[in-house]
Amino acid sequence: MIMIQEFNSLNQETHKVYRQKLEELTNLQAICSSAISKQRKGLKDLKQSLHKCTKTCNEKETEVVNDLLVQIKERQNVFFDMEAYLPKKNGLYLNLVLGNVNVTLLSNQAKFAYKDEYEKFKLYMTIILMFGAVTCLFLLNYRVTDEIFNFLLVWYYCTLTIRESILMSNGSRMLKFWQLYNAVTLFKLSARDDCKEWQVFMLALTFLVLFLGNFLTTLKVVHQKLQKNKEKVKNN
Repeated sequence: MIMIQEFNSLNQETHKVYRQKLEELTNLQAICSSAISKQRKGLKDLKQSLHKCTKTCNEKETEVVNDLLVQIKERQNVFFDMEAYLPKKNGLYLNLVLGNVNVTLLSNQAKFAYKDEYEKFKLYMTIILMFGAVTCLFLLNYRVTDEIFNFLLVWYYCTLTIRESILMSNGSRMLKFWQLYNAVTLFKLSARDDCKEWQVFMLALTFLVLFLGNFLTTLKVVHQKLQKNKEKVKNN
């Protein structure tokens, strides 16, 4: 009886500490997000003012302004890295599907675990879909089984899009050129005279949109990193 009471007391105390830490974490997240948002706005206003000043500055003042602009750029890159571990608003697609739900993973371990689970999901579903395609083609070539297989395909790609969007929200960047290859291949299939299914064209369009979104985002990040490296070299 004493052991049970000690066990219950220990669990309650541990849970109490956990809830306190969770509230502290939530408060810190809100404070950090608010501070970053305010500083971003301040830096944006300062940057606009500096650009206006360059029109009337002399050579020496222009060098000072350029140095300040470099520092502003560095600070914006720091904010970008900080926000990777803070809750942020979902994109349009996730908002439409999930609503205003926080999908930010707060540790690298959690991010790697989610990506690993995502890759396993793709592998298992690819095997199942291959088996289903062979079954529908050679064993159960009926309209009902074909509709079930098409439903499974639509469900798979919708689920895949959601998971990829969550990974993108956490800074991951998913086999972009493989998506382009799938889009081109499916567009070619949809253009054939014997292809009557609308799903082929819609899947091709989905892959193309995913590729463009991922590719343009990656270019933006690479450009920011190159600018940051150039500024560091210049300062050194």
